[in-house]
Amino acid sequence: MNIEANVPQSRSESRPIVHKTPTQMLYWSIRRELWENKSIYIAPLIAAGIMLFGFVLSTIGLPHRRRALRLLGPAQPRGHIAKPYDMLAMALFVTAFIVAVFYCLDALHGERRDRSILFWKSLPVSDLTTVLSKASIPLVVLPLLVFAIAVVAQVDMMLLSSAILMANDLPPATPDQLPLFQNWMTLLYGLIATALWHSPIYGWLLLVSGWARRATFLWAVFPLLAVSALERMAFGTTHFMAMLQYRMVGAMSEAFVSPPQRGSHGVMTHLTQINPAKFLTRPGLWVGLAFAAACLAAAVRLRRNREPI
Repeated sequence: MNIEANVPQSRSESRPIVHKTPTQMLYWSIRRELWENKSIYIAPLIAAGIMLFGFVLSTIGLPHRRRALRLLGPAQPRGHIAKPYDMLAMALFVTAFIVAVFYCLDALHGERRDRSILFWKSLPVSDLTTVLSKASIPLVVLPLLVFAIAVVAQVDMMLLSSAILMANDLPPATPDQLPLFQNWMTLLYGLIATALWHSPIYGWLLLVSGWARRATFLWAVFPLLAVSALERMAFGTTHFMAMLQYRMVGAMSEAFVSPPQRGSHGVMTHLTQINPAKFLTRPGLWVGLAFAAACLAAAVRLRRNREPI
């Protein structure tokens, strides 16, 4: 009689082994970043809340201002009505960039500082997946998050202002005066274009985060300032500093037919201004993406070899 055949298998032996795909590993790694870095979504929410609070205060005299605007031409009301919505979008733009910079500076450095890198390296997650998940935060997650927050906040602003105006026997803003859908599409395009344009900045910061033992901000900024100073002293030129400035603020001029200006139609309201063909054919975009890819590849090698601080 075969005794072994009658012995039930243990739970560990009968449980099927689930192998996660690389896409699933990347997804859960991104989820981990959101769990561990709540400022990624808290900071934009705070910025939106502050702007909404300011908008609520501004509605105190809204009916009187709207009556005065009706006496002007059709272009002036559109610019004044759209201005608070544009200010909210720009505030979220700036907040997202600040959050992205400080997140990248701490992304790889923080896990070495608190020695959690030992735990994460014990899991079946490759260094490539980990670095890509961290790079996805400023390049993908933050733009989409800011866009969603901006849409919800602007809808709240429109509903509040419409309710106040109708309560005072005034018509709410028309789609021509407040083209929210056009604003949202232009905002989404601007966020994506800016993230791609800033990719070498984020790649460089992640590389420094994986290399520096302390003072990551100084190590990220000092070499750039040193190169600029050496160029100025040796050649009397400022090409490197001009390149850095252009990389910081040049996304709008490259992604749009003309940089969105404050005027009768507000900021970022014209779908006709977007020009993806111009943006995608700029050498500066592809050079920046190649530099970002090189920085991420170096960051992967550094994480593979670096030990806790």
